[in-house]
Amino acid sequence: MTVPHRFRGPTTSGNGGWVAGRLAALVGPGVVTVTLRRPPPLEEELATSGDEGDGVTLVHDGATVAEAQRTPEESLVPVEPVDPGRAVEAAAAYGGRERHPFPECFVCGPARRPGDGMRLTPGRLGDGRTACLWVPDPDLAGRSEMVWAALDCPGGWAAPIEGRPMVLGRMTAHVRATPAAGEECVVMGQVLGGEGRKVFTATSVYGEDGRTLGVARATWIVVPQAAADGAAG
Repeated sequence: MTVPHRFRGPTTSGNGGWVAGRLAALVGPGVVTVTLRRPPPLEEELATSGDEGDGVTLVHDGATVAEAQRTPEESLVPVEPVDPGRAVEAAAAYGGRERHPFPECFVCGPARRPGDGMRLTPGRLGDGRTACLWVPDPDLAGRSEMVWAALDCPGGWAAPIEGRPMVLGRMTAHVRATPAAGEECVVMGQVLGGEGRKVFTATSVYGEDGRTLGVARATWIVVPQAAADGAAG
Protein backbone atom coordinates (compact mmCIF):
# COMPACT_ATOMS: atom_id res chain seq x y z
CA MET A 1 0.00 0.00 0.00
CA THR A 2 1.21 3.48 -0.88
CA VAL A 3 -0.27 6.86 0.05
CA PRO A 4 0.01 9.08 -3.04
CA HIS A 5 0.95 12.72 -2.47
CA ARG A 6 -2.51 13.73 -3.68
CA PHE A 7 -4.12 12.18 -0.60
CA ARG A 8 -2.18 14.16 1.99
CA GLY A 9 -3.70 15.78 5.06
CA PRO A 10 -0.80 17.77 6.46
CA THR A 11 1.82 18.62 3.86
CA THR A 12 4.02 15.60 4.56
CA SER A 13 1.64 12.81 5.61
CA GLY A 14 -1.54 11.07 4.53
CA ASN A 15 -5.06 12.21 5.29
CA GLY A 16 -6.24 10.14 8.25
CA GLY A 17 -9.70 9.35 6.91
CA TRP A 18 -8.43 8.27 3.49
CA VAL A 19 -5.72 6.05 5.01
CA ALA A 20 -8.23 4.57 7.46
CA GLY A 21 -10.61 3.81 4.62
CA ARG A 22 -7.98 2.05 2.55
CA LEU A 23 -6.97 -0.08 5.52
CA ALA A 24 -10.59 -0.80 6.46
CA ALA A 25 -11.22 -2.12 2.95
CA LEU A 26 -8.65 -4.85 3.64
CA VAL A 27 -10.59 -5.92 6.72
CA GLY A 28 -13.85 -6.19 4.81
CA PRO A 29 -17.40 -4.85 5.06
CA GLY A 30 -19.15 -3.91 8.27
CA VAL A 31 -18.10 -1.76 11.21
CA VAL A 32 -14.32 -1.24 11.36
CA THR A 33 -12.17 0.64 13.87
CA VAL A 34 -8.88 2.12 12.63
CA THR A 35 -6.29 3.49 15.06
CA LEU A 36 -3.55 5.74 13.67
CA ARG A 37 -0.30 5.31 15.59
CA ARG A 38 1.97 7.67 13.62
CA PRO A 39 1.81 9.93 10.55
CA PRO A 40 1.34 7.83 7.39
CA PRO A 41 4.26 8.72 5.09
CA LEU A 42 3.63 9.75 1.50
CA GLU A 43 4.91 7.93 -1.59
CA GLU A 44 6.50 5.19 0.52
CA GLU A 45 5.83 1.47 0.28
CA LEU A 46 3.89 0.42 3.37
CA ALA A 47 3.57 -3.22 4.34
CA THR A 48 0.36 -4.81 5.59
CA SER A 49 0.06 -7.84 7.84
CA GLY A 50 -2.86 -9.83 9.22
CA ASP A 51 -6.09 -10.90 7.59
CA GLU A 52 -9.77 -10.12 7.50
CA GLY A 53 -10.55 -12.18 10.61
CA ASP A 54 -7.75 -10.93 12.84
CA GLY A 55 -7.46 -7.36 11.62
CA VAL A 56 -4.80 -5.64 9.53
CA THR A 57 -1.71 -3.67 10.55
CA LEU A 58 0.04 -1.07 8.39
CA VAL A 59 3.82 -0.96 8.89
CA HIS A 60 6.63 1.32 7.69
CA ASP A 61 10.30 0.56 8.43
CA GLY A 62 9.29 -1.85 11.16
CA ALA A 63 7.06 0.65 12.98
CA THR A 64 3.27 0.37 13.19
CA VAL A 65 1.53 3.19 11.34
CA ALA A 66 -2.09 2.09 11.81
CA GLU A 67 -4.21 -0.85 12.92
CA ALA A 68 -7.66 -1.87 11.68
CA GLN A 69 -9.98 -4.24 13.51
CA ARG A 70 -13.46 -5.48 12.76
CA THR A 71 -15.74 -4.10 15.45
CA PRO A 72 -18.86 -5.86 16.74
CA GLU A 73 -22.08 -4.37 15.41
CA GLU A 74 -22.84 -1.49 17.67
CA SER A 75 -24.78 1.70 17.70
CA LEU A 76 -23.09 4.35 15.57
CA VAL A 77 -25.57 7.18 16.00
CA PRO A 78 -26.06 9.23 12.81
CA VAL A 79 -25.80 13.00 12.95
CA GLU A 80 -29.21 14.47 12.18
CA PRO A 81 -29.05 15.86 8.63
CA VAL A 82 -30.13 19.21 7.25
CA ASP A 83 -31.50 19.82 3.77
CA PRO A 84 -29.04 20.68 0.98
CA GLY A 85 -29.98 24.35 1.04
CA ARG A 86 -29.16 24.63 4.73
CA ALA A 87 -25.87 22.80 4.13
CA VAL A 88 -24.94 25.37 1.49
CA GLU A 89 -25.74 28.18 3.93
CA ALA A 90 -23.58 26.59 6.62
CA ALA A 91 -20.69 26.04 4.21
CA ALA A 92 -20.61 29.77 3.46
CA ALA A 93 -19.34 30.27 7.03
CA TYR A 94 -16.55 27.67 6.74
CA GLY A 95 -13.73 28.92 8.96
CA GLY A 96 -11.01 27.08 7.07
CA ARG A 97 -10.94 29.64 4.30
CA GLU A 98 -9.33 32.18 6.60
CA ARG A 99 -7.57 29.99 9.14
CA HIS A 100 -6.67 26.36 8.47
CA PRO A 101 -4.02 24.23 10.23
CA PHE A 102 -3.68 21.99 7.13
CA PRO A 103 -4.49 24.11 4.06
CA GLU A 104 -3.38 21.37 1.66
CA CYS A 105 -5.66 18.70 3.19
CA PHE A 106 -7.18 16.47 0.51
CA VAL A 107 -10.61 16.60 2.16
CA CYS A 108 -11.05 20.19 3.35
CA GLY A 109 -7.97 22.16 2.31
CA PRO A 110 -8.74 25.54 0.70
CA ALA A 111 -5.44 25.38 -1.19
CA ARG A 112 -6.56 22.38 -3.24
CA ARG A 113 -7.77 22.93 -6.80
CA PRO A 114 -11.14 21.68 -8.07
CA GLY A 115 -10.72 18.17 -9.37
CA ASP A 116 -7.69 17.58 -7.15
CA GLY A 117 -9.08 17.63 -3.58
CA MET A 118 -12.58 17.01 -2.25
CA ARG A 119 -12.79 20.67 -1.15
CA LEU A 120 -15.36 20.09 1.60
CA THR A 121 -16.30 23.25 3.50
CA PRO A 122 -18.00 22.16 6.74
CA GLY A 123 -19.50 25.26 8.36
CA ARG A 124 -20.85 25.34 11.90
CA LEU A 125 -24.59 25.45 12.45
CA GLY A 126 -24.38 26.87 15.99
CA ASP A 127 -25.65 23.74 17.75
CA GLY A 128 -22.46 21.65 17.80
CA ARG A 129 -22.95 20.42 14.23
CA THR A 130 -21.33 21.22 10.90
CA ALA A 131 -22.81 20.77 7.45
CA CYS A 132 -21.66 21.00 3.84
CA LEU A 133 -22.20 19.41 0.45
CA TRP A 134 -19.99 16.87 -1.29
CA VAL A 135 -20.44 16.32 -5.01
CA PRO A 136 -18.00 13.51 -5.93
CA ASP A 137 -15.84 13.90 -9.01
CA PRO A 138 -15.98 10.90 -11.38
CA ASP A 139 -12.64 9.51 -10.18
CA LEU A 140 -13.78 9.59 -6.52
CA ALA A 141 -17.26 8.14 -6.93
CA GLY A 142 -17.99 4.54 -5.96
CA ARG A 143 -14.95 4.27 -3.66
CA SER A 144 -15.48 3.42 0.00
CA GLU A 145 -12.27 5.13 1.14
CA MET A 146 -13.67 8.42 -0.15
CA VAL A 147 -16.69 8.04 2.13
CA TRP A 148 -14.27 7.42 5.01
CA ALA A 149 -12.43 10.60 3.99
CA ALA A 150 -15.69 12.56 3.89
CA LEU A 151 -16.44 11.25 7.40
CA ASP A 152 -13.12 12.63 8.68
CA CYS A 153 -12.70 16.41 8.60
CA PRO A 154 -16.30 17.60 9.15
CA GLY A 155 -16.01 16.14 12.65
CA GLY A 156 -12.86 18.11 13.40
CA TRP A 157 -14.46 21.32 12.20
CA ALA A 158 -17.37 20.78 14.59
CA ALA A 159 -14.84 21.57 17.33
CA PRO A 160 -12.76 24.77 17.31
CA ILE A 161 -9.89 23.34 15.28
CA GLU A 162 -8.73 26.86 14.38
CA GLY A 163 -5.96 27.86 16.74
CA ARG A 164 -5.61 24.38 18.21
CA PRO A 165 -4.70 21.85 15.52
CA MET A 166 -6.10 18.36 15.96
CA VAL A 167 -5.24 15.13 14.20
CA LEU A 168 -7.28 12.00 13.79
CA GLY A 169 -6.38 9.35 16.33
CA ARG A 170 -9.10 6.75 15.88
CA MET A 171 -12.17 6.30 13.71
CA THR A 172 -14.91 3.70 13.87
CA ALA A 173 -17.05 3.75 10.76
CA HIS A 174 -19.62 1.81 8.79
CA VAL A 175 -19.76 2.63 5.10
CA ARG A 176 -23.05 1.27 3.78
CA ALA A 177 -22.96 2.59 0.21
CA THR A 178 -20.95 4.84 -2.08
CA PRO A 179 -22.19 7.86 -4.05
CA ALA A 180 -22.37 8.24 -7.79
CA ALA A 181 -20.39 10.87 -9.67
CA GLY A 182 -22.13 14.22 -9.43
CA GLU A 183 -24.46 13.09 -6.64
CA GLU A 184 -25.28 15.91 -4.21
CA CYS A 185 -24.37 14.47 -0.79
CA VAL A 186 -24.94 16.17 2.57
CA VAL A 187 -22.08 15.70 5.05
CA MET A 188 -22.70 16.31 8.75
CA GLY A 189 -20.35 16.58 11.72
CA GLN A 190 -20.99 16.91 15.44
CA VAL A 191 -18.80 17.48 18.48
CA LEU A 192 -19.67 15.06 21.29
CA GLY A 193 -17.30 16.26 24.02
CA GLY A 194 -13.70 16.22 25.12
CA GLU A 195 -11.29 14.97 27.75
CA GLY A 196 -7.86 16.54 28.13
CA ARG A 197 -6.21 16.57 24.70
CA LYS A 198 -8.91 14.31 23.22
CA VAL A 199 -11.97 15.54 21.31
CA PHE A 200 -14.81 13.18 20.40
CA THR A 201 -16.90 13.66 17.27
CA ALA A 202 -19.52 11.99 15.10
CA THR A 203 -20.08 12.30 11.35
CA SER A 204 -22.54 11.10 8.73
CA VAL A 205 -22.79 11.24 4.94
CA TYR A 206 -26.18 11.19 3.21
CA GLY A 207 -26.91 10.56 -0.46
CA GLU A 208 -29.01 12.74 -2.69
CA ASP A 209 -32.09 10.62 -1.95
CA GLY A 210 -31.52 10.84 1.80
CA ARG A 211 -30.05 7.35 2.21
CA THR A 212 -27.25 6.97 4.74
CA LEU A 213 -23.94 6.32 2.98
CA GLY A 214 -21.74 6.23 6.06
CA VAL A 215 -21.69 6.85 9.80
CA ALA A 216 -18.68 7.30 12.06
CA ARG A 217 -17.39 8.40 15.39
CA ALA A 218 -13.84 9.58 15.96
CA THR A 219 -11.26 10.56 18.55
CA TRP A 220 -9.10 13.55 17.72
CA ILE A 221 -5.87 14.52 19.47
CA VAL A 222 -4.96 18.18 20.04
CA VAL A 223 -1.32 18.78 19.06
CA PRO A 224 1.05 21.77 18.80
CA GLN A 225 1.23 23.25 15.29
CA ALA A 226 4.84 22.10 14.90
CA ALA A 227 3.79 18.52 15.59
CA ALA A 228 0.69 18.87 13.45
CA ASP A 229 2.78 19.71 10.39
CA GLY A 230 4.01 16.11 10.29
CA ALA A 231 0.90 14.32 11.49
CA ALA A 232 -2.17 12.68 10.00
CA GLY A 233 -5.08 15.08 9.53
